[in-house]
Amino acid sequence: MNTLTIDSLELKGKRVLVRCDFNVPLDDELKIRDDKRIVDALPTLKKVLKEGGRLILMSHFGRPKGTVVPEMSLKPVADRLGELLKKHITLAPDCIGDEVKEIVMNMKDGQVVLLENLRFHTEEEAGDEEFAAKLAELGELYISDAFGVCHRAHASVSIIAKYFDKVASGYLLKKEIEYIGGAMKDPKKPLATILAGNKISSKIDVIMKLIDISDKIFIGGGIANTMLLAKGVEVGKSLVEADKTEVAKEILKKAEKKGTKILLPLDMLCGKEFKNETETKYFDTDKQEKEWIAMGIGPKTVQNYIDELKDCKTVIWNGPMSVFEFENFAKETFEIANIIADYTQNIGLISIIGGGDTAAAVKQAGLDGKYSHISTGGGAAMEYMEGKKLPGIACLSPSGFDGKRKFLIAGNWKMNKTPLEAVRFAGELKKAMPNNDNVDIMAAPVFNSIWPVYQELKKTHIDIGAQDVFWETSGAFTGEVPAKMLKLSGVKYCIIGHSERRQYFHETDETVNKKVKAVLKEGLVPVICVGEKLEQREAELEKEVVKSQIHGALAHIQLCDRLNIVIAYEPVWAIGTGKTATPEQAQEMHEFIRELLTVTYGEVFAQSTRILYGGSLNAANAKELLGQKDIDGGLIGGASLKKDDFASIAETAGKLI
Repeated sequence: MNTLTIDSLELKGKRVLVRCDFNVPLDDELKIRDDKRIVDALPTLKKVLKEGGRLILMSHFGRPKGTVVPEMSLKPVADRLGELLKKHITLAPDCIGDEVKEIVMNMKDGQVVLLENLRFHTEEEAGDEEFAAKLAELGELYISDAFGVCHRAHASVSIIAKYFDKVASGYLLKKEIEYIGGAMKDPKKPLATILAGNKISSKIDVIMKLIDISDKIFIGGGIANTMLLAKGVEVGKSLVEADKTEVAKEILKKAEKKGTKILLPLDMLCGKEFKNETETKYFDTDKQEKEWIAMGIGPKTVQNYIDELKDCKTVIWNGPMSVFEFENFAKETFEIANIIADYTQNIGLISIIGGGDTAAAVKQAGLDGKYSHISTGGGAAMEYMEGKKLPGIACLSPSGFDGKRKFLIAGNWKMNKTPLEAVRFAGELKKAMPNNDNVDIMAAPVFNSIWPVYQELKKTHIDIGAQDVFWETSGAFTGEVPAKMLKLSGVKYCIIGHSERRQYFHETDETVNKKVKAVLKEGLVPVICVGEKLEQREAELEKEVVKSQIHGALAHIQLCDRLNIVIAYEPVWAIGTGKTATPEQAQEMHEFIRELLTVTYGEVFAQSTRILYGGSLNAANAKELLGQKDIDGGLIGGASLKKDDFASIAETAGKLI
């Protein structure tokens, strides 16, 4: 994720609005029991103060559900923060309103104001735009440093960013992105992941993602029980999802296909009852008796971890390997914590602890300072590892030129699939599609399926496209859909000027231009289709035709907007005619288009613009076509309606990086 950081901002004299996560635990006397979240935020806060900024802090606390609950005031946080910063902290009476605004506007350089609990307002968790706008009025710059809530589309987390010209990550969030994002994108190999949890159903996506990037995956907890059951192993009274054995088999099958080593427990620490004070016994995994409950791994499994982790360069650990909350069952989880800490300190292992219960376990073991990184987010860390888009990070990504063009594999479903069929297909796609940071994937369903398909895919790596758009914003235009409504329906890309629309609906360069302008105005990405017919190619007019279409589509559009477009070359003569464009013919036209963009609009625009091939791209010819120098992906028709073919094309693109 390419985000701006606090170091890129001019802070002196500026009102700097920082979203923190100060949701710390309190005791019965409202005293802070653990101030780690406050301490972790200090590097960002000290940077703002050192540079002469005016620091405005905001955070949620507890779950007051939109009402003012005195026991959930941020006053204890203000007091502790004052002690740590050795400064007076002004606690505002609210987080919005005239009184708060007056306090903030009268601040001087180096002063600190902490806004009262954001969740005293229901609008915060609802992601209300008006509430976000009122918060945004308080600052001139926005910094996000609250990774623990980055998976929430709350007003102060992601909606607020649209009201600032410059937004950035703080040091805490920057570290999360570097470690977790870095490990998922480009880990030092071999990469081992340790994954445990109660239910395999809640971690299917992350397991599938980890299979793609890991060399070894160690499985524990209820997830291991379900996998063992799928292999025909007795699991007694252990926590298991018997109805998910087919899913477990799919996971094991994919791992085998990918060459990823799945390590299930060799032995188990079992109890007669699920409580601390109960009879315990170790069983080899294949010899567990029916009346026992598996509550952790055994010594043979621990030794296996020691041996298997020795050659690893990176380990990601998410989920304790035993019921560590029960003292009599904590030993093996603490032993795993010690192994990873020892390898981190002595052989240079990069160790990433995935937050939540895992962070609590290593803290209880007294080892929380012994790892490369301990995440501050449980749910956020999990979703980030799954490859889901975290709203609180996505909103920080700057628009504009990115020197490295990503592949875009775009599926145009045309007039196929009912809403129910489309949603089912989307559910299949999110399991089948590879998740590669250098490959963007888009699906464009029929208009009436856009919203339900978006709901199915909104936290995945698959974006939504629209097959068309209208250039007016509202009015008596029966049957048309404006860009703003598409945006509100979850659309990111709009296909414009498709060859079929030019043929059947008489689209012209002029109407294409109007649509491109409307789409760019709403911050969407136009996929502009260009291409010649058979008679035009036979008359050797193909380059003139494409040149005219590009110039027409981009007429009177400012350069800064042009950085957010995609061009799709469609050799109309090779679509449904029985004729096929060779990879050499496709590359020739793509190279011509890029040269045309360079001459007409400049090198930066030409090198940042993705040019897709839209001429009957399928699983069989994808490697040859996508392997061409100037082809950055495909606009795919029929093959995008078949799960395995669509996924195969995306996987091929990922291998060509």
